[in-house]
Amino acid sequence: MLRQLDATHIVDTANALSRRIDERFEGSGLGKVARELGDVAREARAVALWLARPIWMLRVLVLLCLALLVGVIVATISSVSFEGSLGTVQQLVPFVESLINDVVFVGIGIYFLLNLEVRIKRNRAEQALHVLRSLAHIVDMHQLTKDPERLLCPGPDTPSSPKREMTAFELTRYLDYCSEILSIISKIAALYVQHFSDSVTSSAASDLEALTGGLSRKIWQKIMLIERLPPASTAPGPNVLSP
Repeated sequence: MLRQLDATHIVDTANALSRRIDERFEGSGLGKVARELGDVAREARAVALWLARPIWMLRVLVLLCLALLVGVIVATISSVSFEGSLGTVQQLVPFVESLINDVVFVGIGIYFLLNLEVRIKRNRAEQALHVLRSLAHIVDMHQLTKDPERLLCPGPDTPSSPKREMTAFELTRYLDYCSEILSIISKIAALYVQHFSDSVTSSAASDLEALTGGLSRKIWQKIMLIERLPPASTAPGPNVLSP
């Protein structure tokens, strides 16, 4: 049953998308972003496998440290002797206070050691998610000046206006490619947390999915504007907007 993301299929999809963009918009900046996404997808496969596997060396070291801490407490208790059967209050109170302090500090140490592996993996996952977040914003920059309203309501350009050399058909394909890149980015983010149960990392991945979803909705609003154009103006022909 297909209940998990397949890293290999994500890599293949990213590579296929890169080729499609290069074939239609050769030399475009979006094609470079797609190729970079393919590299990130290949790295993500290795990172996801690493996040899913236990770090056995670290776990052995943690167990040794825990055994050492417990041994220190046991040795401390064993070394204490009281005068009489129960000892005096003057002896018992300082001992109890010292034991409580030791237990608290040992408990903090145990908590730190038990969560050490999760923190190491979380740091690596957050670095990978940061790369994906940057790619998402780069895609948003590429589609920023692709304004279909200029096709619906053409007007004079200013000296600083971006070049507009795409047809409506080409603009639709360009925006659709942007949306596909964003979708792949969100799938890679989900891949990182598929076998890594950490609430902080899962929250960061969810935030990234929300970001790509919002950017994709903005892109599809532009595509819907293009669909309002007459059929003749959406067919391939003379360029009117730039890649």
